[in-house]
This record gives sequence, C-alpha cells and structure tokens, in this order.
Amino acid sequence: MTDTVKKNMLADWNAEKTVAFQKEILTFQHRLIETGLFTDEALAELLNKHPSEELDVCTMGTSEGPFPNRFRTGDFRDVDGMTLIDAAKAGAVWINVRRAMNIHPEYRTVLNSIYGELAEQTGNQAFNPKGGILISSPVARVPYHVDKTETILWHIRGKKRIYLYPRTEDFLPEAAYEATLTDLINDDLPYNESMDANAKIIDLQPGQALTWPLNSPHRVDNRAFCVSITTEYSTKESGLRNSAMLTNAVLRSKFGMNPSYHADGPLKRKTKSVMGRALRKARLAPNTSPTDYVTFKVDPKADNYIADTEPFERNF
Repeated sequence: MTDTVKKNMLADWNAEKTVAFQKEILTFQHRLIETGLFTDEALAELLNKHPSEELDVCTMGTSEGPFPNRFRTGDFRDVDGMTLIDAAKAGAVWINVRRAMNIHPEYRTVLNSIYGELAEQTGNQAFNPKGGILISSPVARVPYHVDKTETILWHIRGKKRIYLYPRTEDFLPEAAYEATLTDLINDDLPYNESMDANAKIIDLQPGQALTWPLNSPHRVDNRAFCVSITTEYSTKESGLRNSAMLTNAVLRSKFGMNPSYHADGPLKRKTKSVMGRALRKARLAPNTSPTDYVTFKVDPKADNYIADTEPFERNF
C-alpha cells in the first residue's frame, strides 16, 4: 500500500457530503481495493491468523416468521482460510471477521487512514471506530436489523442491495430497539415484506461506501459474492440515546411501565441517560442474550459447505 493511496482513500468527498454526513443517506467513492488487502489470498491469510473468538461463520435460518433469515452459527475450527473463502463463494455462508480492522496492523493502518481523512473533511476528531470485514455468499441475506452506533458500509467487491427504512415507530418500535440493548447477540427487528414499500433501495457497487442517519433500520441482499468493511463509532447522540433507552428497557421489563424516548423532553432524556450508564456499570440492566448454539459445521464435502450438527453451545 503506497503513501499516495493512504492519503487518498476518499475519492469524491466534497463540501456537500460533509453537510449531509450523519444527517442523510449518503454514498461516496473510496479506493480501498487499491490496498491489496481484500484479494482472496489476502483474506485467506487474514482468516488463518484471526482469533476464533472474533470470527463468526454463519448461514441463514428459516425465511418464515417475524425474524426471517436469522443467522445460524457454524463451526469453522478445522477449516483453513481459503476453504472458508470457497464456502462463501459457493454456498450460503456469511463471514464476519470482527474487529479485523483494529486487531491487525496492516488493516489498522487503513482504518486510521480513512477515518483520518473523514476527520479532516468533517471536523470530527473523535471517531474511535471499530471495523470488521464481511465476506459473504451470492445468496446471503442480512436480516432486518438496527445498528446501535453510527455505521459506514465500505463496499469493495461484488454487488449488494441495501433496503433502508424510516426511523418511525412502525419500522423501529421503541420496545424492539430497547430489546437490542439488552441482547448482546441479536439486533434483529420484526419484519414483514409489506414494509418494503417504504424502503429506500440502494444497489451498492464496488468502490462505493454508504452511511445513513443513526438507527435507520435496514437489511441487505447480496447479488454476488461480496467483500465489505463495516465500521462503527459512537457519538454523544448515540451514547445518550442508548443509555436513556436502556433505562426505559428496565422500566418496561421490571416495573411494567410503558416509557417513550420520543415523548421525553431533553432534560428527561439526559436524566435517564445518567441512570442508564449507572445501571450498566452496576450490572443491574437485564441481559436477555440467548445462548449462542452452533448448529452446523463448515464441510467442503457437504452441500453448500453446510453440514448440520447436533446443537452445542459455542465455546470458541
């Protein structure tokens, strides 16, 4: 990766994008492919050295019910990196290399570069981002969900279709969002196909990045084998909102109340935010995370590389 590439990752940023950043659905161009870190060979090497506890290899579950395509966890421990790449290309496998952009020096250099440029362009000097790499099959579908922090999707290879939905109670019920704050595994939201009539659809091409207003519900359908980076960072807005709504989750679950973040004024939100941080620090907030069960094994001899197994609790 040359110094020129390091300093010019954002290809078409301008003043209009700075105004729209974090306020609107925004696409822009990047040059991440030029780093050479996202070829099959580079990704296979990354998978071989990445900590297993920071790696998720999944497939989609049933397409029925209010949470369609919820991910199933797979066992990948005796499979090398290139075989995992092959599985993602040929089957229904979705790979999340969590915190890859933070853990490994060569990728961390890229993360620092792109956010250094964003800081220069936007004046925001406190991003402190985390970044994972997504490697996914041509038929992968990411369930309807919400991110609890500001998010940027940096697309590198393949084609993705992104569905972004309004941030209203019909699409992002407060009780459902509160549930994601107490569940450390799932951030899925209830979904039905009729909601798509109100979605903004974006076909993301290689070299494009996409960001959206905080907490915009969304889902993703692949159109080809895909490689992307997903980065997230907290802001004062996301921190205040999440802490206040954690307090609301406690009020709802423990005291049968029906609180509303949207109905609260600024002072009440700040008070609840302080309470929420205290609840989390004191470990008094509920933990509704389900047990993470492994239900299949990555097997090159199996159809779609997926061999179902007797469920067992993930311990790797």
